[in-house]
Amino acid sequence: METYYIDNQYISILEFEKFFNSNAIVSLGENAKKSIVACREYLNTKLEKSTDLIYGINTGFGSLCNTAISNTDLSQLQVNLVLSHACGMGDEVPKDIVRRMLLLKVIGLSKGNSGVQLETIERLLFFYNEHITPIIYEQGSLGASGDLAPLAHLSLPLIAEGEVEFEGKRFTGAEITKKFNLLPIKLQSKEGLALLNGTQFMSAYATSCIANSNHLWKNWNLIASMSLDAFDGRINPFQDNVNSIRNHPGQIETAKLIRQYLEGSEIISKIKEHVQDPYSFRCIPQVHGATKDTLDHCSLVIEREINAVTDNPTLFPEEDDIVSAGNFHGQPLALILDFMAIAMAEMGSISERRIYKLISGSRGLPPFLVANPGLNSGLMIAQYTCASIVSQNKQLCTPASIDTIDSSNGQEDHVSMGANAATKLARVIENCFAIQGIELLNAAQALDFRRPLKSSQKIENLHATFRNEVSFLVADRNTSLDMKAALNFVKKSLKIDSYGR
Repeated sequence: METYYIDNQYISILEFEKFFNSNAIVSLGENAKKSIVACREYLNTKLEKSTDLIYGINTGFGSLCNTAISNTDLSQLQVNLVLSHACGMGDEVPKDIVRRMLLLKVIGLSKGNSGVQLETIERLLFFYNEHITPIIYEQGSLGASGDLAPLAHLSLPLIAEGEVEFEGKRFTGAEITKKFNLLPIKLQSKEGLALLNGTQFMSAYATSCIANSNHLWKNWNLIASMSLDAFDGRINPFQDNVNSIRNHPGQIETAKLIRQYLEGSEIISKIKEHVQDPYSFRCIPQVHGATKDTLDHCSLVIEREINAVTDNPTLFPEEDDIVSAGNFHGQPLALILDFMAIAMAEMGSISERRIYKLISGSRGLPPFLVANPGLNSGLMIAQYTCASIVSQNKQLCTPASIDTIDSSNGQEDHVSMGANAATKLARVIENCFAIQGIELLNAAQALDFRRPLKSSQKIENLHATFRNEVSFLVADRNTSLDMKAALNFVKKSLKIDSYGR
């Protein structure tokens, strides 16, 4: 089986997704191992030779930062930290996100600035490679001081506490430790703090959401092309000259893709009776393009974050320096997670407007895209459902990052709320898949009413593939079944390029 080595290299988002979605075993490289061991040895020596108070290593936490802890209690201090901070509530975090957290935690700790034992990091990798997934809950992180509660739940099984899922069954930390003939990790000084401080909950959602957003963006251009042709729209707004003079990369790329997707269409090339299309069609390059530029910016921030050291304090053995700072603060992620939610919600918003036009009974299409309207309601209520989802997305787009609550007796007096930004972004993206499926359902139905004229080969191929899953709506039927099939199609079957590049 292929092995991917984490070895202090810079990992791009594309590379991360590639090996995360593969069956590769992940292991530490020799450079990473040397850095980890050297940093741990430095910390051990420091504690032996110095009586200085070092935050979180021989002191309490948060507002207890000036409370000294004796050397004999340093290990128990770290265990107590993990246990006391496992305060998650709400729904369980999806397995995919937890596995991302495991991997991202390893990447961060492997840099050699955290003072964690090699054994601890290798146990996290063992969980990842064996598909042992800690049970974590969505609520509990303020997005600063690290994702404390979620990362505490991630860490509990290391010390034979908490719960995990393995092969579809639930085990306690003690049970899974015994099952694999392991010994609980004996946490040393600093380790609990290094495990809990960090942005891996937010980063895990961010990596998943950027991949899904790029998937949605690319597929939405193809589906919007079908809608444009089905609505008998004009190609003029997608010309290179008119988009180039505004000079936004995303807009130019969107217009180019639409032209490519509609090349050879009999419908798009016929003479039009109307001079102009509504904004939801005419402004596809500007709206879709702005989202693309946003996603590209967000990708850069996420990529930097997954390669960063985000725990505290951080150790610099070569400089004999231990610094208590704020790299765990989630503000960089909180802002772009909110930004992504707004950008993707806008994709859903303009999509719903295209649906509304398709069912409007204009440009030769029957009302609600069904023969004998009146007796049949057709796709009338599918648009209602879509409008409800779009409205929920708008509500979810209130920025989490503008909020903060004083915590830890005022020591932690500004927090990012990036964890809440992450979980609501995930909901926005799930909603976008539903909206996208409903647009495809309507566009395919409308295109059938344009026969015998044909669209481009690419659009016709999409139409034919979709018709294998959802048949033409002749008369009213249980529309929710069609919508669920369309949702599954856009999520699982329609994969032009997962990264929209």
